Amino acid sequence: MPVGTQGTVKAVPQDTLESLGAEIILGNTYHLYLRPGHEPIRRMGGLHRFMSWPRAILTDSGGFQVFSLSSLRKVTDDGVQFRSHLDGSSHFFTPEHSIDVQIALGADIVMAFDECTEYPADRARAEESLRLTMAWARRSLDHFRAHSRDVPWFDPKVSRAQSLFGIVQGGMHRDLRRQCAERLVEMDLDGYAIGGLSVGEPRELTLEMIAEVLPLLPKDKPRYVMGVGYPDEIEQYARLGVDMMDCVLPTRAARHALLFTSEGRLNIKNKQFAEDQSPPDPACQCPVCRRYSRAYLRHLVQAGEPLSATLNSIHNLAYYLGIMQRVRTSLDPAPV
Repeated sequence: MPVGTQGTVKAVPQDTLESLGAEIILGNTYHLYLRPGHEPIRRMGGLHRFMSWPRAILTDSGGFQVFSLSSLRKVTDDGVQFRSHLDGSSHFFTPEHSIDVQIALGADIVMAFDECTEYPADRARAEESLRLTMAWARRSLDHFRAHSRDVPWFDPKVSRAQSLFGIVQGGMHRDLRRQCAERLVEMDLDGYAIGGLSVGEPRELTLEMIAEVLPLLPKDKPRYVMGVGYPDEIEQYARLGVDMMDCVLPTRAARHALLFTSEGRLNIKNKQFAEDQSPPDPACQCPVCRRYSRAYLRHLVQAGEPLSATLNSIHNLAYYLGIMQRVRTSLDPAPV
């Protein structure tokens, strides 16, 4: 899932995302709450209409962003007091408020408010984080069930216009991860995410936590690993049974001139590409590889042209989406 933090997948227009085959993108509750605000978006018909995106949207709860503001936040049982990174203004996020914001945004998939456990975290810290996450998951669910129809675009022909996913936390402690997963499954949520990964832990530990939790989550509901990863990682996780993944890496790397290709990672800034007329990835059929050369992409970077971020991002997103398409095709049952 391409990440559209502030109502945009950075440097890539929505029609281009559609042409690349993106079926769902992410919006960020924390950022959209601060700017332009969830109430203006609600009044304009929700995030789909506001950003002109007709396909699915998932919004995170804001928990990870608040977690990342370690010097600007205070966590209590009620919620999180934090200061805006934009202007220093004070705000208070509770599970109920996070759900209200996401309902107002009109996301197809809403995430329960959680407390992301940092790495490394000792057992006492992980246990406290898990306690908060479980309490907040219950409050998120109760509030969601009571208010998920409180939007003008709710369709009474369906039982619920939005879906709620819970988030498995527990740090890097297997038993805490299992405990969290089992208790969330008892809540009978619409889907389940594994959070608190890609926060600095070794890749082997990431895989270990996913393998520990995945068998405990219902196979007939979406299973989502948050914030991953490199191309070989997402293919590996998909083959383990992960249904959904997201990561800023394709577009973030693109803005730093790093391309993912069938021949490995390509730093297009390198001087060796100054007169290279071959496509960025000879095996790729994306619009960028069909039209532009490595030499031209390098020139755009060197000249500081904004088009550089756009073309690099389009290629990287096409590469990632292509991986997932191949995985889906290989996992499809043979026709009868």
